[in-house]
Amino acid sequence: MPISTCDHCGGDYRWSWTEAFEKFGFGDGDGQVETWQVEAVLVEAGFDVTVEGWGLHNTLITSIKQDKIELIPHDDPEVSFGYDDPRTYLPAPIVALLDRALPETG
Repeated sequence: MPISTCDHCGGDYRWSWTEAFEKFGFGDGDGQVETWQVEAVLVEAGFDVTVEGWGLHNTLITSIKQDKIELIPHDDPEVSFGYDDPRTYLPAPIVALLDRALPETG
Protein backbone atom coordinates (compact mmCIF):
# COMPACT_ATOMS: atom_id res chain seq x y z
CA MET A 1 0.00 0.00 0.00
CA PRO A 2 1.13 3.55 -0.51
CA ILE A 3 3.01 5.03 2.43
CA SER A 4 2.71 8.71 3.30
CA THR A 5 4.14 10.60 6.22
CA CYS A 6 1.60 10.91 9.00
CA ASP A 7 0.54 14.54 9.49
CA HIS A 8 0.29 14.02 13.24
CA CYS A 9 3.23 11.85 14.32
CA GLY A 10 5.61 11.93 11.33
CA GLY A 11 5.59 8.13 11.09
CA ASP A 12 4.46 5.92 8.21
CA TYR A 13 0.80 6.18 7.19
CA ARG A 14 -0.31 3.24 5.04
CA TRP A 15 -3.38 3.52 2.86
CA SER A 16 -4.97 2.18 -0.34
CA TRP A 17 -6.05 4.11 -3.42
CA THR A 18 -9.44 2.37 -3.19
CA GLU A 19 -10.21 4.47 -0.10
CA ALA A 20 -10.58 7.54 -2.32
CA PHE A 21 -13.81 5.97 -3.64
CA GLU A 22 -15.17 4.57 -0.37
CA LYS A 23 -17.58 6.31 2.01
CA PHE A 24 -15.77 4.76 4.95
CA GLY A 25 -12.27 5.11 3.50
CA PHE A 26 -9.48 6.80 5.41
CA GLY A 27 -11.08 5.92 8.73
CA ASP A 28 -14.44 7.26 7.53
CA GLY A 29 -12.70 10.54 6.88
CA ASP A 30 -11.43 10.77 10.45
CA GLY A 31 -7.97 9.60 9.41
CA GLN A 32 -5.49 11.26 7.11
CA VAL A 33 -7.34 11.60 3.81
CA GLU A 34 -5.13 11.01 0.75
CA THR A 35 -7.80 11.39 -1.96
CA TRP A 36 -5.79 14.22 -3.52
CA GLN A 37 -2.94 11.81 -4.36
CA VAL A 38 -5.31 9.55 -6.29
CA GLU A 39 -6.80 12.57 -8.02
CA ALA A 40 -3.32 13.76 -9.05
CA VAL A 41 -2.48 10.41 -10.68
CA LEU A 42 -5.71 10.47 -12.67
CA VAL A 43 -5.37 14.11 -13.74
CA GLU A 44 -1.76 13.56 -14.81
CA ALA A 45 -3.01 10.67 -16.98
CA GLY A 46 -5.44 13.04 -18.72
CA PHE A 47 -8.71 12.35 -16.91
CA ASP A 48 -11.13 15.00 -15.69
CA VAL A 49 -11.73 14.29 -12.00
CA THR A 50 -14.28 15.61 -9.52
CA VAL A 51 -13.65 15.35 -5.78
CA GLU A 52 -16.47 16.07 -3.35
CA GLY A 53 -17.11 15.94 0.35
CA TRP A 54 -19.38 13.08 1.40
CA GLY A 55 -21.21 13.44 4.65
CA LEU A 56 -19.62 15.63 7.25
CA HIS A 57 -15.97 14.76 6.80
CA ASN A 58 -15.01 12.26 4.11
CA THR A 59 -13.74 13.23 0.65
CA LEU A 60 -14.32 10.99 -2.38
CA ILE A 61 -13.61 10.99 -6.08
CA THR A 62 -17.14 11.11 -7.48
CA SER A 63 -16.43 11.50 -11.18
CA ILE A 64 -13.78 10.42 -13.65
CA LYS A 65 -14.32 11.54 -17.23
CA GLN A 66 -12.43 10.92 -20.42
CA ASP A 67 -13.52 12.79 -23.54
CA LYS A 68 -16.59 13.97 -21.55
CA ILE A 69 -17.69 10.37 -20.93
CA GLU A 70 -18.32 9.42 -17.29
CA LEU A 71 -16.33 6.34 -16.30
CA ILE A 72 -17.86 5.76 -12.85
CA PRO A 73 -21.10 3.85 -13.48
CA HIS A 74 -23.44 5.81 -11.19
CA ASP A 75 -26.50 4.69 -13.16
CA ASP A 76 -25.71 0.97 -12.86
CA PRO A 77 -28.13 -0.60 -10.34
CA GLU A 78 -25.53 -3.28 -9.62
CA VAL A 79 -23.05 -0.70 -8.30
CA SER A 80 -23.41 0.96 -4.92
CA PHE A 81 -20.98 3.83 -5.33
CA GLY A 82 -19.16 4.71 -2.15
CA TYR A 83 -19.75 1.25 -0.70
CA ASP A 84 -18.61 -1.27 -3.34
CA ASP A 85 -14.96 -2.01 -4.04
CA PRO A 86 -13.97 0.36 -6.87
CA ARG A 87 -11.91 -2.44 -8.43
CA THR A 88 -15.22 -4.08 -9.37
CA TYR A 89 -16.68 -1.14 -11.31
CA LEU A 90 -13.87 1.09 -12.54
CA PRO A 91 -12.55 0.35 -16.03
CA ALA A 92 -9.61 -2.06 -15.99
CA PRO A 93 -7.16 0.52 -17.46
CA ILE A 94 -7.90 2.90 -14.56
CA VAL A 95 -7.42 0.13 -11.99
CA ALA A 96 -4.13 -0.83 -13.67
CA LEU A 97 -2.99 2.81 -13.73
CA LEU A 98 -3.73 3.29 -10.03
CA ASP A 99 -2.15 -0.05 -9.12
CA ARG A 100 1.04 0.98 -10.94
CA ALA A 101 1.17 4.50 -9.52
CA LEU A 102 0.02 3.65 -5.99
CA PRO A 103 0.92 -0.03 -5.49
CA GLU A 104 -0.33 -2.05 -2.58
CA THR A 105 3.28 -2.91 -1.76
CA GLY A 106 4.20 0.72 -1.07
